[in-house]
Amino acid sequence: MKPTFKAQPMQVQVPATSANLGPGFDSLGLALGMHDRYIAQVLDEQVIDIDITGEGADNLPRNEKNLVIKSMYKGFEFLGGKPRGVALRALNVIPHSRGLGSSASAIVGGLSLARALVLGGNERMSNDDMLNLANEMEGHPDNVAAAIYGGATIAWQEMQHGHNVALSVQLEVDPRISALALIPSTAVSTSKARKMLPELITHADAVKNSANTALLVHALQHRPDLLHTATQDFLHQSYRADAMPASFALLTKLRKAGVAAFISGAGPTVLVLHTGGSPEVEELTRAAGDKFTAMSLGISRGGASIL
Repeated sequence: MKPTFKAQPMQVQVPATSANLGPGFDSLGLALGMHDRYIAQVLDEQVIDIDITGEGADNLPRNEKNLVIKSMYKGFEFLGGKPRGVALRALNVIPHSRGLGSSASAIVGGLSLARALVLGGNERMSNDDMLNLANEMEGHPDNVAAAIYGGATIAWQEMQHGHNVALSVQLEVDPRISALALIPSTAVSTSKARKMLPELITHADAVKNSANTALLVHALQHRPDLLHTATQDFLHQSYRADAMPASFALLTKLRKAGVAAFISGAGPTVLVLHTGGSPEVEELTRAAGDKFTAMSLGISRGGASIL
């Protein structure tokens, strides 16, 4: 059924996300208290009008190649058809290519806008539908699941009736847990980081990694005191050290001090989960030094939302 578009503009916000959380490679995600905002309106003219403020403002495309626009059009097609034109305003605060889910934010933001701009869009596109559309674009569901649902998420893919389906469940994060992002000025591309991973790992490392992933699910919900052990990874981080030597040196330093630190997503941001107050945050910030910008973040309990 051809969609009926709303005339008024719609605004959404989407949280930053951290994937993997140490051992949960391509499966665990966490929504963070830092949000990109997008406003869009359907136009009668055949034009794409884009304005971008903040992160990536000088580098992101202002045409149909823009990831938010591509995602909007994918959402419109799912809902029955595209409008003649759209206007988009983006306020980006999530750092790009730092492992904090900027592409997931753009994808989920675009899909959320498409749903919001169509009458009855919420009934015609569920969050589960959005997860699968986003997964098709992102290639893995960890970041996009956290961006959609908020909190911590476990995401996976399985074959159903001959089709690959993305699924996820949401975890309620213990309210004592906060995050500290230690963000370097240098970027690392996700594709480059993935190419550094080995085809095979030892059975012993697989056992330790699966145990820590299971423990991490419990630690996030009920036992923050176990986060240091639970965030130890044996699957991917060490293989990427050459792409982010400063981040890996900081990671090693913090973990030796008993801090629950890990590489956020494909890096190079180092994320710390903690239950401390301002003195602990200040101490961690000093430990990171001037090569890193420290951002103290809460856990975003909700995902993408209409404003």
